[in-house]
Amino acid sequence: MLQNLSIRNVVLIDKLDLNFKSGLSVLTGETGAGKSILLDSLGLVMGNRAEASLVRMGEDKLSVTAVFDAPKKESELARILADNEIDFEDEIIIKRTLSKDGKGKFFINDQPISLKLLKEIGKYLVEIHGQFDNQGLLNPANHLSILDSYGNYAELVSQTKEAYLQYKQSKKQRAEAEEKLLKAKEEEENLRHWVKELEAIATYEGEEEELSQRRHELMNAEKIIENLSYAYNVLTQGTDVQAAIRHAQAAMDKAAAQVEGKYDEIIASLDRALIETSEAINQIESASENISMNTNELENIEARLFSLKGLARKHQVSVSELPQVLQNFKSQLDSIEYGEEEINRLAKLEQEARQKYIEVANALSLARKKAAEKLDKSVMAELPPLKMEKAKFITEINKKDESQWNDLGFDEVMFTVSTNPNSPQGAINKIASGGELSRFMLALKVNLAQSSSVGTMIFDEVDAGVGGATAQAVGERLARLAKQVQVMVVTHSPQVASRGDNHFKVEKYTENNITTTTVRELNQEERKEEIARMLAGDIITKEARAAADVLINAKSA
Repeated sequence: MLQNLSIRNVVLIDKLDLNFKSGLSVLTGETGAGKSILLDSLGLVMGNRAEASLVRMGEDKLSVTAVFDAPKKESELARILADNEIDFEDEIIIKRTLSKDGKGKFFINDQPISLKLLKEIGKYLVEIHGQFDNQGLLNPANHLSILDSYGNYAELVSQTKEAYLQYKQSKKQRAEAEEKLLKAKEEEENLRHWVKELEAIATYEGEEEELSQRRHELMNAEKIIENLSYAYNVLTQGTDVQAAIRHAQAAMDKAAAQVEGKYDEIIASLDRALIETSEAINQIESASENISMNTNELENIEARLFSLKGLARKHQVSVSELPQVLQNFKSQLDSIEYGEEEINRLAKLEQEARQKYIEVANALSLARKKAAEKLDKSVMAELPPLKMEKAKFITEINKKDESQWNDLGFDEVMFTVSTNPNSPQGAINKIASGGELSRFMLALKVNLAQSSSVGTMIFDEVDAGVGGATAQAVGERLARLAKQVQVMVVTHSPQVASRGDNHFKVEKYTENNITTTTVRELNQEERKEEIARMLAGDIITKEARAAADVLINAKSA
């Protein structure tokens, strides 16, 4: 619900702050007073197109701020806000500014946002009928989701989405398998050659590193042997390290005999040193014997490395990836042998998924037809009091071509109308005139209110071209709709104005050659006087005031 609207420097509006309540709010005023400016301002915070000409003459920029109740935590709007990391608790504050050079900024709860996101969020907050007829109910693209919401069969919609995704996935898997098989068949001769070549070279993961290390060792064999020999001689000739450790052990054994246990750790360390030294000498001796200076082995390793790298370049991989390449080629050959069998299996799964999708989509389609019949009957019941007893409203449901099936089923939904007995049915936004359109919208909204995700609905001169009993019927239906959602109506009809729970008057005055539009909420006496003006014109008579009393009192009767 819209709580507050603050407008600064929009066309004729200098500074305006309005507080709104639930129920039906009516906005009245003489023609040209600036009621459309008010709706233009609200449209700005909903993401509607803005032009620099909206900035009040003599000012640098305009701004409009709207405060709405926070959405329910489980609602789609709450999800969108959360996805965009916009925090909210008790309210949503939307602000839009526009400078006279045409540059604008957009904010939600003081967080900068894009115009695209503002439009997306605006769809869930306010629906304006009359001035922006391309939105909401009049857009055929929305009719299917509107009917689904009205029908209240969310479980069927969810099942259809799930079945379609499964069907789509199985169809994709089958198509990929067919493509893979076709490609494999085209390359079968090459694949067999490559497998034979890779099996012949018989490489394994890590071989390149082993060969490179061995190659480096062979190339530096002389230096390695020289250093190993030096290490061996140091440990075994000149100073005999092993003999020295044994002498130290003997001395410590004698010392330990005098103080039992005191030097056990030292003796243990000497024992370990003797063992490790002996082991090191043996390993150095063994390593020296294993060093090869065979030039043939070096040449063989270099040739092997050259072959491996050449094969890796051929397949555009690293040497270490060659074993995996071999497995891939073998897999492709296997797919040729078993491919048809696999494709048949996947095709069967696809057919089963398709049949499941058709079953749930048919069930959904049946539910939609039942909901459409109910909606059509309810809307038709609203039309006679609105002086449209000859009009016909029909929700058309047509099955799409299979190429257009999607996760919402295979139905195409459109609200159609005919305004005269023998005239053809047509799309609601193409057939009805302005006044008829507004009344169709009202009849629809009265029935759709409980399923609507929008908290505020605005009707711009829904009573255009009607009066008397028809205008009274319009007012009654707006009042009924206002029990479900917040409703605002711009009206010239006293019958409609008298049904309001809150009454705002739009006025225009000129001071020092500067024209300004303002809006104020009327008290009970002011409200009676305004309705009397609407009945009588410039000269308000006693009879007009009495008639205004009758209209106002009829509301509470």
